[in-house]
Amino acid sequence: MSIEETCVETPQPAASATGAAAPTVLQQAVAKIKQRVLPLFVIMFIVNYIDRVNIGFVRSHLATDVGIGTAAYGLGAGLFFVGYALFEVPSNLLLQRFGAKAWLTRIMATWGLAATAMAFVNSETTFYVLRFLLGAAEAGFFPGVIYYFTQWLPASERGRAMAIFLSGSALASILSGPISGGLLQIDGGGLQGWQWMFIIEGMASVLLCGFVWFWLDSMPADAKWLTAQERSAITRAIVDEQAERMKHQPAQVSPRQLLRDPQILIFCFIYFSISLTIYGATFWLPSIIRKMGSFSDFQVGLFNSIPWLISIVAMYAFAALAARFKHQQAWAATALVIAAAGMFASTFGNSVYAFVSICFAAVGFKAASSLFWPLPQAYLDARIAAGVIALINSIGNLGGFVAPTAFGFLEQRTGSIQGGLMGLAITSLVAAGVVFLARSGPGATRRPR
Repeated sequence: MSIEETCVETPQPAASATGAAAPTVLQQAVAKIKQRVLPLFVIMFIVNYIDRVNIGFVRSHLATDVGIGTAAYGLGAGLFFVGYALFEVPSNLLLQRFGAKAWLTRIMATWGLAATAMAFVNSETTFYVLRFLLGAAEAGFFPGVIYYFTQWLPASERGRAMAIFLSGSALASILSGPISGGLLQIDGGGLQGWQWMFIIEGMASVLLCGFVWFWLDSMPADAKWLTAQERSAITRAIVDEQAERMKHQPAQVSPRQLLRDPQILIFCFIYFSISLTIYGATFWLPSIIRKMGSFSDFQVGLFNSIPWLISIVAMYAFAALAARFKHQQAWAATALVIAAAGMFASTFGNSVYAFVSICFAAVGFKAASSLFWPLPQAYLDARIAAGVIALINSIGNLGGFVAPTAFGFLEQRTGSIQGGLMGLAITSLVAAGVVFLARSGPGATRRPR
């Protein structure tokens, strides 16, 4: 008997006059959930990502006005991910305790305030401290949303939902260039354009958290916008999936046991490799664009949008292919090979050639990001999924510390980032091979020795 049949206690609707079967109660519930929460999560991810990476557009301004050099900039950019990693797991566990509604609202309010405070950086020390605090404040948002999907959507729907959600980062990368470039033109009130950029973009997050509080519900049972039958159908579908997974797993699975599972380490390495490439490109792409010609801040922002615009199309295309032809590992590996080829090609030729190559690489590393998460989602016991997903995300995101820190060091010492770009290509290629070692689906988890 299918999930839909077990979840619906009322008779099935009759087929329509055209011969097409009417949607089941479960399908109706899933459609409503997607329509209500996905647009909000995409918007939240957009403002979140802008607050995280907007320092890429003010590197030259920080050097001129504050005296922050290349190596210090790289370290400060990366310290965000140290704070993020340290507080990621505790934050996600607190989400389970206080509920998604309250905790995601709290996360958004505090990261908005920390992002706003970046306007008052006046030394390398304050730059380091505020970037660390921004990471600590944001910790728990991304894995919290992933965990939210595990509580609201059947496994068959999570891959597409993840692709839509992750498109928020690509949309943010597209929008952040023109928006940040435009805000940098502001001059008045005793503040520089880069300060206005931090204030306006940070306060946008603070204001949005009020809407989040009134719009989100923590669990399907709380959703008054679903009918009683729809709430029952989606709840039972999630419970049935967890019951199926538990048939193939030990009766008692502790987080400590699963954290000794080699599969978790494989997931961490794959996501670390993906993050390494994404943030290496994100934080240094504006600098590569500036070397292409004499562009204004706004023009740099427009050029910066191009690879991310391309990547959105790639994310949807790869998600559709993976849904139709299955073999999630093979599609993720293909995307990583594309990323490796693009980053390798960027080490040759001039800045224009490097920019075009990174546009090609973006097709791979952004698609790989959305193709990756269904693997650990399907593998993990739902009872400890929040904490382990947070662990994978926090360790993986340390790539965001390593990439800008290494790039800053390399450019200050050698005057070039070609060695860093080559390192990203090699790492992506290795990850493409490792992804075939990752197992997923009910019954994949073994008791670690």
